[in-house]
Amino acid sequence: MGTQSIRDAAASGSRLSLLVAMADRIATELDNGVPARDLASLTRRLLEVTKEIESIHAETDGDEVGQAADTPDEEWDAS
Repeated sequence: MGTQSIRDAAASGSRLSLLVAMADRIATELDNGVPARDLASLTRRLLEVTKEIESIHAETDGDEVGQAADTPDEEWDAS
């Protein structure tokens, strides 16, 4: 399955789909070569978008730290 276009992803109403399409577009631009003046800003934006994607996955899939924090402690048997 190919990557969704940014326009289609935006129209879908899914923030995750839009972010994934944006990340793919930025990565493609970086792979194809960009002027030196654009390299830092595109790289930074790719990292920001990736972080947002990871955040959405953590919210929907849960993460181990969050699951551990939500697990109640067992009663302590001091005997």
